[in-house]
Amino acid sequence: MENSMQQTEKKRTGVILAAGLGSRLAKTGYVEKPLVPVQGISLLLRTLRSLELACHRAVIVLGFEGETIHSYVKHHYTGTMELVFAFNRNYVLANGVSVLAAKEYLDGDFILTMADHIMESSLVELALHHTPVTGGATLLVDYKLDTIFDMADATKVFERDGQIRSIGKELETFNCVDTGLFICTSGLLKALESIYKAKGDVSLSEGVQQLCENNLMNCLDIGDGFWQDVDTEEMLKHAEEQLRKRLVKKVAA
Repeated sequence: MENSMQQTEKKRTGVILAAGLGSRLAKTGYVEKPLVPVQGISLLLRTLRSLELACHRAVIVLGFEGETIHSYVKHHYTGTMELVFAFNRNYVLANGVSVLAAKEYLDGDFILTMADHIMESSLVELALHHTPVTGGATLLVDYKLDTIFDMADATKVFERDGQIRSIGKELETFNCVDTGLFICTSGLLKALESIYKAKGDVSLSEGVQQLCENNLMNCLDIGDGFWQDVDTEEMLKHAEEQLRKRLVKKVAA
């Protein structure tokens, strides 16, 4: 009973970014990227189910086709979390603006991810038991570079001694890859706000980079854990193939 209570106390609010256009997946026939099915379950529902392990509440940030996605979730999500919907009217801007759209619903540390990222439960369990540095954040990273499906599209990370030194898609020197799962303090929100006020736009990577420069951005190795972002039809097919393989392996074990 005591262990169960301790685990409940650690559960946080989750933030899911689901506001973007998702135009690269248009070939699937779905206008709303978060609703694209992966083995019969939409990307967004998969993300919600994954976060249940670590979150008692989820803030879903909507933008493009927001009303359609809102209606879908209300009718199809039957899980344990309380759901809150935030709307980013400037969804054509970078994804850091969507993070800021969730600010008013956050109090304390939170777990941040994207609606188009598939995550194995082991990643979320790592997030559940991790505490980020005061005023900073932690990013779950994948060191298995030979398993990355589309390295050109991946957000690269260079870390040293557990701290992220630089992050971005165009990095030439890197030793791991961003999985899109963060454990954050309000420090990330402050970093994003300062950049947004200065230039009228902000990406999540820019906020992370500012924390890096202040030695407030750490990383956490996912080990053998599986994840996959789904930005293209090819990534979708790869994700489904990997999920099938992992299911067969699990059944065989």
